[in-house]
Amino acid sequence: MLLLVLGLILWIAPHLLKRLAPGLRAGWGDRGKGVIALLIVAGVVLMVLGYRSAEFVPVYDPLPGMGHANNTLMLVSVFLFGVGGTKGTLYPRMRHPMLWGQVIWAVAHLLVNGDLASVVLFGGIGLWALVQMALINAAGPWARPAAGRGLKGDAMNLAGTVVLFGLIALVHQWLGHPVFLGNY
Repeated sequence: MLLLVLGLILWIAPHLLKRLAPGLRAGWGDRGKGVIALLIVAGVVLMVLGYRSAEFVPVYDPLPGMGHANNTLMLVSVFLFGVGGTKGTLYPRMRHPMLWGQVIWAVAHLLVNGDLASVVLFGGIGLWALVQMALINAAGPWARPAAGRGLKGDAMNLAGTVVLFGLIALVHQWLGHPVFLGNY
């Protein structure tokens, strides 16, 4: 569990640095971007290793069939991750699509995982995303982006979502967590 918590800290702290200490972050210049990226990657590696090695400590029993809800929410989450890149119809209408995607990702995984490591990992990332949105909102009003590609962007995002979701499902299958059974 220590690796998991350390990984979360290495993920959250660099992400919050820009909002909580912008002068410090700006003072690092371009070299600081590499340090931040390295800390975040190290955090992801530690979260994966910590989660995979954590002892199973039950906290709650997920409801039967929640795998289907998880899959549906994951499709929405992956789609939201692509909104900023493909600039579809949601792009000028939704603030923080990637962070909302992260919150939905966390909720989806908490629906099907009731152990302590899952609560720490998915709950921690979901809580971080909500805090990040609050800090961004407190920093100033949203400068609504100009219209993007419209339906063309949505079509690109949808195609990417299906491909990425398929890859995610394959990785989960390979790790022993089949995503299409309905419950895990």
